[in-house]
Amino acid sequence: MAGRPGTGKARARGNIETLRSGALRVRVYAGEDPVTGKRHNLIEVIPPGPKAWREAEAARARLLQQIAERRNPRTSATVDELLTRYLDQFDGSPNTLELYRAHIRNHISPCLGHLRVGKLDPETLDSFYAELRRCRTRCRGRARIEHRAEGPHECTEKCRRHECRPLAPTTIRHIHFVLSGAYKKAVRWGWVGENPMEKAQPPAAPRSNPQPPTAEQAARIVAESWRDPDWSTLVWTAMTTGARRGELCAIRLSLLDLSEGREAVWLRTAIRREPGAGWGEGELKTHQQRRIALDAETAAALREHVDRCRERAAALGVELRPDAFVFSNAFDGSTFLTPDSVTQRYDRMAARLGIETTLHKLRHYSATELIMAGVNPRTVAGRLGHGGGGTSTLKTYTAWVSEADQRAASGIGASMPHRPAALGPEAQRRATPRYPYEGIAAELGRRIEEGSLTPEDDVPSAAAVAVAHDVSLAAAKRALALAQEWGLVERSDRNTLRVIARKLSVAAAPEVEPPAAAAAASCRARSMLTFTLRHCGARVTRFSAAADPSDGEALEQLLVDAVARSGGAPECIGEYEMDVELAGVEELLMTLVGARRRG
Repeated sequence: MAGRPGTGKARARGNIETLRSGALRVRVYAGEDPVTGKRHNLIEVIPPGPKAWREAEAARARLLQQIAERRNPRTSATVDELLTRYLDQFDGSPNTLELYRAHIRNHISPCLGHLRVGKLDPETLDSFYAELRRCRTRCRGRARIEHRAEGPHECTEKCRRHECRPLAPTTIRHIHFVLSGAYKKAVRWGWVGENPMEKAQPPAAPRSNPQPPTAEQAARIVAESWRDPDWSTLVWTAMTTGARRGELCAIRLSLLDLSEGREAVWLRTAIRREPGAGWGEGELKTHQQRRIALDAETAAALREHVDRCRERAAALGVELRPDAFVFSNAFDGSTFLTPDSVTQRYDRMAARLGIETTLHKLRHYSATELIMAGVNPRTVAGRLGHGGGGTSTLKTYTAWVSEADQRAASGIGASMPHRPAALGPEAQRRATPRYPYEGIAAELGRRIEEGSLTPEDDVPSAAAVAVAHDVSLAAAKRALALAQEWGLVERSDRNTLRVIARKLSVAAAPEVEPPAAAAAASCRARSMLTFTLRHCGARVTRFSAAADPSDGEALEQLLVDAVARSGGAPECIGEYEMDVELAGVEELLMTLVGARRRG
């Protein structure tokens, strides 16, 4: 056959066989199968062609290299066999195990179960996930009827045409987690050399969108539940503690501490459904027992509830045991409420009220109210039983954390002093000149402000300015032009520059502390003042208004109006005084004292 190598070479590991179809089968021994104990070979078939032998030799070399690097699959076991072995050793909760078995039965086995563990690659996984996102039953686009029952039957309206429904991203991610856990074990057991799950891309985790009841809805729910005192206590406790339904049903009297000043409840177990065994007490979801402090209202409601339970038990001649369940249909508290029955009763109550909500959203209500009240997310996570030190809480309640942060920012902003008004472009250039010509113009302004240059005085010529400041003539001319632009100088009839009869504003000379008179003159131009009203020395209010600090009548009227707004009597105006400050500058200009009015 064309391309077949010579036969004079030494025999290499593995062999190449010619099949009846003309294709070549490459077989390389890879050791003993750890699952079956039989001989395990790596096999690859090369289609016929003029370069078939060359490709077969390359395939044999590649397989031998994989064996040498321990990257080859070491068993012919299938994905189903791997998953069976993985679940036999699974140490998670029974509910999680049952969920994984359902995913394997409904989705993984029909599509991937027959593949050998070494044949599953990232491309196959990505195609599998894409197919599940298109249709959960992987119908491949063929029209068919979904019958209500298997076998012969009479079709009814329940037997309808198939409509593709995508599998939820969360469910696809669960499937990915099942396969990922199994393949991590396979790598550890030596079944495969690489974990294909590390390169596969499941759908992104959907963003959490908790929808707690509003304050108005919560009030209606509480009012409706109060028709039954026992039921209302459970709803109220769920709303204030944020406990899960199974945790609420598992609370015992021995876990309640209702002593004054130490009110709290310990959550140590939860009521959960065990596959094949029904409802029973089990570990908490995150295996983290926690203590939740109770507010005064919740503690009072639980005290009243426990007293009612004791009275009912005494009426029947029984006594509540210390380990009795707090929420129970039995008079002696010997049995617990099942979480499903609690959920169903809550759903019926919400339906009567016309509110679309669930019992679990009371947990969201508790979390969001705490966050909005400014409680640290780590503390909220501890009350809710979230793991990760608050990471899950931050991800779930991002919107409420952001709003609480915004409210905190508003609070700090309200307590901060008034921010000075920003300087305009011209005043900024005078205060902090960036170029030599700006510095010369600013210095000219300071000389005018200090009085060394008086109105009608001639300004030095450009040549004199250039010599005095050691700049070019062009820079000196530009400085004088800028001073003219700022209104400091003007050109006279003799074609010389002279000082204008006007003073520079305070902002142009920041390095010179303005005296009180200059500050008063400045505030007239700004006209925005801040007032602090005091009654007998105690601060009453603080406000801002536009006014002229030299206008005594206007300021007196502002004082009278402020006293009236604060509820003060006109005849008591003599007990009030008002500080006047320049807005944005913490400098007291004056203090007005109210004059007693004589009748």
